Formats: sequence, structure tokens, C-alpha cells
Amino acid sequence: MMKTLQKLLLLVAATSFNSVAAPFEDNMAQRMQACTGCHGVQGRAGPDGYYPRLAGKPAGYLYNQLLNIRDGRRHYALMAGLLAPLDKPYLMAMAQYFSGLKLPYPPPIATKATPELMARGRTLVTEGDPARDLPPCQQCHGEALTGAEPHVPGLLGLPRDYLNAQLGGWRTGQRRAQAPDCMSHIAKRLSSQDVVAATHWLAAQPVPANSQPLAALPTMKAGTKELRCGSADVPQPLTEKTVTTQSTQVAKGAYLARVGNCEHCHTTPGGKPYTGQRAITTPFGTAYSTNLTPDKATGLGQWTLDDFWQALHHGKSRDGRLLSPAFPYTSYTAMRRADADALFAFLQSLPPENQPHRGHDMRWPYGTQVALFAWRTLFFSPQDFQADAARSAAWNRGAYLVNVLSHCGECHTPRNQFGAAQTKLALRGGLIPMQGWLAPSLLSRSAAGTDALRLNDTLQLLKTGHSSQATASGPMAQVVQGSTQHLNEADLQAIGLYLQSLTQTQDPSQSEVPADRLPAARAMAPAAMTRAASLYTSHCADCHGHQGQGITGAYPALAGNRAVFLADASNLIQTTLHGGFAPVTLARPKPYGMPPFMLTLGDSDIALVLSYIRQAWGNQATPVTESDVSRLREQQASR
Repeated sequence: MMKTLQKLLLLVAATSFNSVAAPFEDNMAQRMQACTGCHGVQGRAGPDGYYPRLAGKPAGYLYNQLLNIRDGRRHYALMAGLLAPLDKPYLMAMAQYFSGLKLPYPPPIATKATPELMARGRTLVTEGDPARDLPPCQQCHGEALTGAEPHVPGLLGLPRDYLNAQLGGWRTGQRRAQAPDCMSHIAKRLSSQDVVAATHWLAAQPVPANSQPLAALPTMKAGTKELRCGSADVPQPLTEKTVTTQSTQVAKGAYLARVGNCEHCHTTPGGKPYTGQRAITTPFGTAYSTNLTPDKATGLGQWTLDDFWQALHHGKSRDGRLLSPAFPYTSYTAMRRADADALFAFLQSLPPENQPHRGHDMRWPYGTQVALFAWRTLFFSPQDFQADAARSAAWNRGAYLVNVLSHCGECHTPRNQFGAAQTKLALRGGLIPMQGWLAPSLLSRSAAGTDALRLNDTLQLLKTGHSSQATASGPMAQVVQGSTQHLNEADLQAIGLYLQSLTQTQDPSQSEVPADRLPAARAMAPAAMTRAASLYTSHCADCHGHQGQGITGAYPALAGNRAVFLADASNLIQTTLHGGFAPVTLARPKPYGMPPFMLTLGDSDIALVLSYIRQAWGNQATPVTESDVSRLREQQASR
């Protein structure tokens, strides 16, 4: 009786709130819904004043802001995560889209500031303060203060709170741009009272009828000191990859580096490739990757082939020092010597870059050589890859790629309390330490296992970041972007063959939970179901469909999607809280995205709408609780 009532409520809720969605169009406006969720319809500005207008601003300025946030010069983790899987050409396409929207501005905001404060604001904006080395705002932003192409924004039509936040960010170093950072120079010379005066005056000014930015920077006034602006020197993004001639050995190594996604861990956001210093958080502290370029002082310039082999196979540095297992030598130990030599040849072909190693910040005693020796004694011994003579060459290649070169088990194998992979549970999935994302089991058909029906979906996801019911997100988006999309067809098929065999040969009692042992999906209360259906209609249905059917090639279906009814809903919660774009790949250079809801929906509402998704359209999974959402929200906020 209860199940019948539940189904009836789901049907009523779905029909009661069903409205006709706007026709789907494959265009940038649709893709940018991931941005306009916060920045307002068409990028007109968010309702609270902290999400600025995007429409009509110079494309170069918008591009620089996106680049600065993605690469960590501006500290806003939510948006940095949203942009992480996007490349420079796509960032420029986003900037050009919003720049091309010529929309009216809102009226100026009435002010209660004193005449003296407004006069000071007007002086700063139009005349500056030469005694304090402060040029007038009009020097770069134009007499009409509407900005200038290609990278100077307008200053009018913006809420005062936003202007205050921007200047405050520059004064405290929370906001940075490419060096030399002219705005940092200016903001740090402004007093708090100057900031209040300038922002009051700017917010009170009407936007002129011709609000277009100037075609070029204004001419410098005589006697005015010019400030260099690093943003003016940012090059346009390349739309084509530079092709270089490489020897066979180096080309092979370059391919292997792609397979292993080495560049991702050995490059800081926005940094020079392979120069290290990227933070790798663990439950025991933070490790920092090393410089792999052939710089003799700080990189691998004095290393030999044997030194490099010792690091991969034995987990020891050139001087015999034991390496942190944050470097996945526990998987690379089985790499063939010929592949290690090719990888080293590629790294030696890179331009040398002087980037000193940043020491690990591990809690005592975990980073000590004594602790590493004890850990290795318990959990590590060098291995060689053993081919299975009873299997085909393609199957063995797939096993080598999955278990060694691509080191999939580093995420998809659960770890014990000491951070060691539990080899008896290899590839059975688990939460990735410190990240709050679930790496699902690669053995289970109900999780991420590959069977005959799902083989094409698996290969498509690895190659493009998309499949009929999935979009790569979180850490997997980084893997697709930096690694699997570059696999040649033979290797892609080999991985599929190997993964499919794991699902076929797995003991169902170990990889699947029998239906009669599954916990009964607790039905949502009628009032909660109605509220949840309303939330889904308001925030989700336009993209994912009123029946959870999704849109092919853009938004994954939610009905019948095994990622939706995993027992652990961490990935659903993470995606809803933080949003995100699918990774840019060669096959899909302009992916669709999802806006973050952590600022627009509370934990209770997020739990409701996810519970609805997990129980609607035939899905059967336990509800998500408010505490589930709160735990992940707090975990990310504390990092």
C-alpha cells in the first residue's frame, strides 16, 4: 500500500509542476546557463550585488578574469572548480559571448553619502591624487568610465558592494592579476575612506546612452605617470596545438606521459608544465610534486636513466631517499623498463625551468624517512608486470594500462587507515581521501562496471567526457581531459576489453548486492515529495527534463542512471553543491555545464531534490539526508 501511495505521489507531483520548457538550442546561451545561474539572466548581474554584470564588458577583460580565477590568481574556490576543466580557447569563447550582449544597464543607486564624501570620490575618479601616486580612474577607464578594449572594464552600473569587494580584494591580496598588477598598486594606496568615497560616487552615476567601451586605451594626459598593466600583455589563446617534430623515443614518452596524466600533478594551475609544486592533499598532510624538467639545479637535469627507474620501480630518489607514496610508485613499480626510458627521454626533451622543490608539509611523523620505511615494509614491494599467457595481447595491454600506466587503482581501490591501497579489494571503489568524491567500483554493474551493454558508453566517456547517461565530473574530469581522451584507438579498446572482463568474471556475490538484500528505499513523506518535485521543476527540469530524460549530448538522463542510485550519494551532492562543466576534449571543445547551487539552495532543499531524483521515474534508492549534504559542504569549506 505504501509503495502504491509513493508512486501515486510521484505521478501527481510530476504532472502538477510540469511546465513547458523552452526548446533546447545547441548554442552558447544554453552552455552559459552554468554561469547565469549566479550572474543573472544573460549575465545582467546577480541579485545580491556580489555577482557582477558580464554582459557588454570587453572580451579581453572577461577572459583575463576567467583565466585569473581558473589559475588561482583570484581566490574564489567555487568558480575555480567550475572552470578547472576548461581550456583557454573555451574561456575566450565564453568571454566573447558575454561581451557581445548589448543590454540596458540598471538605473544608478541612490546614495546617502555626505556631499564631502561624494566630492572626494569625484576627485579620485576624475583627477586622482598625484601626491599619493594615484592616477585618476579616467586615465584607463575613459572619461565616460565605460572602459576600453580589449581589457579595461567599465565602472558604472555596478553595485557599490561589488566595487567595495573588488577594491578590498586587491588591497588584501585576495585578488591578483598578471604582473605587473596595476590595480594592486592603486588599491594599496587607497585608504579605507577613499574606497568608500570612490565607490559611493561611482555607484551613483548614470550609465551614458552610449555605454560601449572605447576602441582603445585613452591617450595619456601630459605629465601623468603611466602604470604598466600585465593584463594588457596576456596573449590571445591558441586555437590549434603547436606541432613539434620529436624522435620516436621522445614521441613514445610523450604519449606515455599523457596516459599517466603526469602533467596534471606536476603543474600548478596556470604554471609552466612539469615544473611541480602542485599541492596533493592527504589525510596525513600536504605533499608537493617535483620539477620534472631537465633543470640541473632543481629538476631532473643531473638524473640518469637508472635514477629515474629507481624512482618509478623502487620509490627511491636519486640519492636513495624514500619517496612519499603520494607519488604513485606503488602502481608505477610494474612499469616496463623500456616505457620508463621513453618517459625519461620525453622529460629530458622539455625546456629546463628553475623551480625549486617545495618541502612537504606532513604531520609528524608521517613524512619522516623512518615512517616511510615502516610503511613500505608493511605495504610495498617492487613488482614486475606479469602478462597472463591465457589471455590475448589486447587484454594484457588493457590490464597494463589500467593497473600500471593509468594507475586507476590509486582512486578506485579503497585504502586502509594508513593510506595504503587494499589490494584484495582492487578496483572495488571507495571515497577519494580529502576530496569527498566517490570513485565507484569498476567491477560492479550497478556502479561503474563495464558489461557488453555499457562498453560503448565507457569508451565514449573516456574519449569525450560524455556518454548517454554520464558526464565526467570531479577528479574523473581531470583524468579524461589530461589523459584518456588522448588514448589511441587500440589502447582505448584494450582498456574496454579488460574492464569488461572484470565485470564478466566477478563473483556476483562480491560485486553485486542481491535484490532481496537491498535495503528498502524509504518513501518520502507526501509534503516532502510535493516540495521536492517543485524544487526539481524550478531548478533542474529545464536541462534534465521533467521525466529525467536529459538531453542527448548535453545533459545526462537521471531516470535509470546508475550514478543516481549509488548507495553513497556523495557525487550527486558534490555536483549539486559545486556545479561544474564537463571537461574540454578534442571531440567536445565546448561542453555544457551546471551551475552551483550551494549559494541558492540550503542543505535541506538539496537533500529533498536529490531524494526526489533518487526515487522518481522508477529510480529506487534511499533518500539523501540533510546531514549528508551538511557534511560535504563543511568538509569542502574547511579545506
